[in-house]
Amino acid sequence: MISINASARKTETKGHINALRKEGLVPAIIYGGKNENQKISVYKKEVKNLIQNENFLSSVVSLDLDGKKENVLPRDIVFDVVSDEPIHLDFLRIVKGSKVILEIPVKFINNEKSPGLKRGGVLNIVRRKVELKCTTENIPNELVVDLDGLDIGASIKISSINLPENSAPTIQGRDFVIATVAAPTIVKEPEKPAEDTAEGEATEAAAEGGATPTTETSDKDKKEEAAKPKEGEKKEDPKSQPAKK
Repeated sequence: MISINASARKTETKGHINALRKEGLVPAIIYGGKNENQKISVYKKEVKNLIQNENFLSSVVSLDLDGKKENVLPRDIVFDVVSDEPIHLDFLRIVKGSKVILEIPVKFINNEKSPGLKRGGVLNIVRRKVELKCTTENIPNELVVDLDGLDIGASIKISSINLPENSAPTIQGRDFVIATVAAPTIVKEPEKPAEDTAEGEATEAAAEGGATPTTETSDKDKKEEAAKPKEGEKKEDPKSQPAKK
């Protein structure tokens, strides 16, 4: 349980509150139960440490109010629109037997013991938080889902989670899904057309031979090839031949 220091305050005007904030304090109020609302102030540094916890709005906080301990639940926080600094807090006084509605985070354990995940399956999380109605003395920090033994196709529903005593989900009438172990998704690249493949192979072959690929030989090339003397033959000089009569 988180514990922070608090002091009673007697601020009546905006000027008093602004002066309080300049001293590094954040005005707050405690309400709920049979006692009257109480104005308090807390150190901004401790408030920042408190809100670093993602689930601070569902975590019970122990206030040390001028030497007296009191358990409260953060219910609302106001931030400055320009500086994004906390400027006000509301705390709900915890009274035994009273009930509150909170969003409780879901934690998944034993991922390495899931046969489905070992075979490449994917944990598809449907709900990372579940809204519960529970008594103030039995507020859970988290709801635990054990993945041990779960194979591909398994579905984890709210009925498979152990809830605290006197607690129930606000969604009633159906056994809703928290997460599933889904089959792996394989992306298959499209095959290239045969025509493109042939052209690519011809280009590669030409590049290796140092020449540009051609599909036909021109008539000029054929004549030049025919005019060349074959190996072992001498090319006759037209001037050495006898003149025709």
